[in-house]
Amino acid sequence: MSVGTSIIEKSSTSTVRKPAPRYRVLLHNDDFNSMEYVVETLMQTIAGMTQPQAVNIMMEAHTNGVGLVIICTLEHAEFYCETLCNHGLTSTIEPDE
Repeated sequence: MSVGTSIIEKSSTSTVRKPAPRYRVLLHNDDFNSMEYVVETLMQTIAGMTQPQAVNIMMEAHTNGVGLVIICTLEHAEFYCETLCNHGLTSTIEPDE
């Protein structure tokens, strides 16, 4: 009696996924909104942002004229930027290089 062995070849077609381009959401300094308001708006806009993080971003914008809020996909960046602008803050987005 002979035992037969069968070999099953598995064909693998792998695709290389390119990560989605990332964008920087920037907060610009202004002379109109209070520091407290900016911190509160950042915490309400960006899910999970803590008060210390928001204070750091606000201080970066206050000191340097612009502060980095978050780096994310274009769809999220547009949403965050628009939400900040709708609350009276000045925000822009740019590609993260």
